[in-house]
Amino acid sequence: MITKEEVLRSCYEEVEKKIAQAKAMMDAAQASANEETKSSAGDKYETGRAMAQQERDKAAAQMEMSLKLKRAFDQIKPEQQLESAAFGSMVCTNQAIFFISTGLGQIELDGTQVFVVSPLAPLSQKLLGKKAGDSITFNGREYGIQSVY
Repeated sequence: MITKEEVLRSCYEEVEKKIAQAKAMMDAAQASANEETKSSAGDKYETGRAMAQQERDKAAAQMEMSLKLKRAFDQIKPEQQLESAAFGSMVCTNQAIFFISTGLGQIELDGTQVFVVSPLAPLSQKLLGKKAGDSITFNGREYGIQSVY
């Protein structure tokens, strides 16, 4: 069985990759803006700098989103045992394994798929408060909850 600590560690690794990518994009956009040289075609210079600034702003927004994900993961205490599905819990069902934390998406650990989902996601909303032995129906599929930890 995959532990919450392993999943959380993998989530941190994914977020760190996203932060590094955003930083690299910001640096590249800044370098591009710095390389633009003033010429007699002033409009071209201004357009190039504006486009570089837009790329930098886009990368900065991606970095801020990644930092928010990291802060959300920081709130999770992996040693805390939960009896019912809540923020920070792993929910193993007959269909899939869910880690209710942030909307990071699907990760793979040792060949096992884990869906890292926000507590605000519709599926999470159905899972919240459920315990082992309960079941939910979502999009016409029945999910039997086998364990929550």
